[in-house]
Amino acid sequence: MARITVEDCLDHVDNRFELVMVGTKRARQIATGGKDPMVPEENDKPTVIALREIEEGFIGPSILTEKEEDDYEEMVDDIAAIEASLAGGLVEESIPQENDVEITPAAMNLEEDSE
Repeated sequence: MARITVEDCLDHVDNRFELVMVGTKRARQIATGGKDPMVPEENDKPTVIALREIEEGFIGPSILTEKEEDDYEEMVDDIAAIEASLAGGLVEESIPQENDVEITPAAMNLEEDSE
C-alpha cells in the first residue's frame, strides 16, 4: 500500500476542503455498496480507496454535483411497493369473511339495553 499525500490529491481538486468533500462522498458510495471501487481494494478502507481514486484522477469535484439517479429510482420503486402492499391490505380487510357479522347501530343499542 503506497502512502497517499494531500499534495498528490490536490492535483485533481481545487483545495483541501473540496478534497474532504469529494473524498467523503466517494468513500460513502463505496462503503454502502452503491458503487464499485475504480482501483484495486488491496484490503484498504473506503476512505483510502476514495483518496487513491482521487489521486489517480478517476474521481474529481464533479462527483459533488452528480444527481443520485440510482438512489432516486430505488426510492420510487420502494414507495410503489409500499403503496401496493398497503392497498392490498386495505382491499383484503374490506372483503367480508364468512364468519363476519355486520354490526349496525341498532344492534349495538339492543346489547346496551339488555345489560
